[in-house]
Amino acid sequence: MTLSLAYLGPRGTYTETAAVAYCTWLQRKTSKSVTLQAYPSIFQAIKATATGETVLSIVPVENSIEGGVTVTLDTLWQLDHLRIQHALVLPIAHVFVSQAQDISAVDLVYSHPQALAQCQQWIEKNVPQAKLVPASSTTEALQHLRENPNAAAISSERAAELYQLPILAEGLNDYADNCTKFWVLGLTPAKSGGHTFLAFSLPVNAPGALLKPLQIFAKYSINLSRIESRPTKRSLGDYLFFVDLEAGITTDATQTALNELTTCTETLKTFGSYTFLPLEELRSGQIES
Repeated sequence: MTLSLAYLGPRGTYTETAAVAYCTWLQRKTSKSVTLQAYPSIFQAIKATATGETVLSIVPVENSIEGGVTVTLDTLWQLDHLRIQHALVLPIAHVFVSQAQDISAVDLVYSHPQALAQCQQWIEKNVPQAKLVPASSTTEALQHLRENPNAAAISSERAAELYQLPILAEGLNDYADNCTKFWVLGLTPAKSGGHTFLAFSLPVNAPGALLKPLQIFAKYSINLSRIESRPTKRSLGDYLFFVDLEAGITTDATQTALNELTTCTETLKTFGSYTFLPLEELRSGQIES
């Protein structure tokens, strides 16, 4: 049996690195063959799974420096029949790629907005004269270097090697501990998992409206590892709340809490339970160039 896995391309993105690591792990555990399919945006990668074009998709959801990947959260709320299968966390190490003779000659820096934000201090110190230009991915940013010899991109070392472009500087991360969490999404719920992800909107924007759902989690001793708000896009000040629980969805406490949540939320959506794959197991697979 062959499974298809959608990811944010083109080749060389951090998401592709995560996809290859996950494929290697999945093939080792299940003996199933996995093929990778690149898409030009996170939204399109998720939609491919939602419409059955691929069996799975892998997308970034949170970075240790810049926080949530908002397009992933917004798309999950919209395509709410998707379920999280697994989570994996990979270290992120950015490099400065350019055909310029010297860093001081660089006048444009391309990269994904998350990567640009993760390297703000380095950029300000080393290329304060450069204009920052967002790209759809850290690898797509490399395509602009052919057009302008004084342009640069913030990308991965692997991407620079794949496209045979020179690296002018390494260690661009503003903080040493830079890592990104990825989710593997599918149409069927995972069979087990110690973490549950859900989202809800509130019936009114009033004092104590958010406190009521949070008190329910506290009442049943369910720890929240993350809570993030996103606009509902209906009106200013109207928000959705995305919550990660450190509890499986099948436990009695979680089931009781979910039932009570329906009494104080407007819309409640659950995206299933999932497990984290150990980094040691993922590293045992080889990433082919």
